[in-house]
Amino acid sequence: MTRYIRRAAAFCLILLVALLVNAARVMVVRAGSYDDNPANRRIAIARWGQPRGAITVDGRPVTGSRDSGQQLRYERTYTQGPLYAPVTGYASQTYGTSLLENTEDALLSGTDPMLAPLPLWDDLSRGRRPGGTVVTTIRARMQEAAYRGLAGRRGAVVAVEPSSGRILALVSSPSYDPGTLSGTGAEVAQAWQRLNAAPTRPMLDRAIRETYPPGSTFKIVTAAAALDAGVVTDVDAPTGIPDPFVLPGTRQVLPNEATGCENASLAYAIQWSCNTVMAGLGVKVGLTGMVDAARGFGFDDPGLRIPSWVAKSNFDTSMSPDQLALSSIGQFDTAATPLQMAMVAAAVANNGEIAQPHLVERTTTARGGTVSTTARRGYRQAMSPSTARRLRELMVRAVEDGTGTNAAIPDARVGGKTGTAQHGLGNTGTPYAWFIAWAQAPDTLQPAVAVAVVVEDADADRTDISGGGNAAPIAKSVVEEALRLEAEERG
Repeated sequence: MTRYIRRAAAFCLILLVALLVNAARVMVVRAGSYDDNPANRRIAIARWGQPRGAITVDGRPVTGSRDSGQQLRYERTYTQGPLYAPVTGYASQTYGTSLLENTEDALLSGTDPMLAPLPLWDDLSRGRRPGGTVVTTIRARMQEAAYRGLAGRRGAVVAVEPSSGRILALVSSPSYDPGTLSGTGAEVAQAWQRLNAAPTRPMLDRAIRETYPPGSTFKIVTAAAALDAGVVTDVDAPTGIPDPFVLPGTRQVLPNEATGCENASLAYAIQWSCNTVMAGLGVKVGLTGMVDAARGFGFDDPGLRIPSWVAKSNFDTSMSPDQLALSSIGQFDTAATPLQMAMVAAAVANNGEIAQPHLVERTTTARGGTVSTTARRGYRQAMSPSTARRLRELMVRAVEDGTGTNAAIPDARVGGKTGTAQHGLGNTGTPYAWFIAWAQAPDTLQPAVAVAVVVEDADADRTDISGGGNAAPIAKSVVEEALRLEAEERG
């Protein structure tokens, strides 16, 4: 009998060991696959079981949480949702997250290990920390000025601080209320379908996710290339480029909207936006020089993050001379995000250097302890300091007595460049209106802001658009707020 008892005990021990091994396999080896299984609702219940951390602007939260009383308890709420949607994105229990809600999701949901007081604390305690706070670089008054200026028209505005790369305004229009996507159920599904089917594409973040032909605003890049390459040594000297200008290898004549462009100087060409001069200079610089110059400003970079991903701005690397001429005035296949063109203006304002653009100032715990801080980093040296200095003077001329007079501000130094971007079959569509600018108060050492504005549905004739009739006033209102804020902070 004892022998059988021993055998039974040994068999039970084997079963116990097998059970423990299997439990360890399930809890350690297979845990990840079970966590990721769509049928596992525990993850979602835990994720939405506590309030989400805040995203703040000027020290005030623009997001919150509402107790829905449902199994997925806390739904995301938004203060002035349409105004800040291009910054925050959405956090939906049904459709996931986007923009800052996505890139900072671990911190906001409380799962970021950096929120724990000790390494591996959450793994040991099996707890979840309160969601942290994301402090943005956005300035509320500048954001509001840009939003008002677009007034629901399709377009975007981006403003940056040239010296640091801090993004001060990021607006896309028309916008939407991300709060309509927060929960679950039929209403959320209907809102999602309605927003995605809307012809105006309100969920598209035009400031960083849409590229446009930049038109004449790209002439600043071409001018920088010509100056750095030594193709132009005297900005006031005649360039020798004729008007009419026949595109190389073709019989197509490139038109000018401005007069007096024959054999005009670079200074005159920037001031009055001569297509012929800038196209001719682009051809003289050559394909390699123009590609290098464009990349120096950030074109063709698929890795730009702010921390949300940014659509790649394009400058072709293989072109015929006639295509290069058109690309040098922001046409053909040249395309840029509004953020990219704000970086062009910032490079001119910041002695040729572009600081890494960023949208997050710092992140903190729920109690305010610092988790991370975004340090200033250089992004590219787009041009030499001497070239930037000369371009600042040319852009100032364009605002004081040129195509950009609608952006002039008394008692401030403003440099700008208008742009008219052709699009549509045979360029028959209403041109996009562009304006890029930078501004500096008279008693300061460096420009306070660089801005880019694009208006897609510019309701004006081509002459008005070329003269900055649509985009320049929006840029002016944003710049004015930036200068007021700078003056207030100086006391």
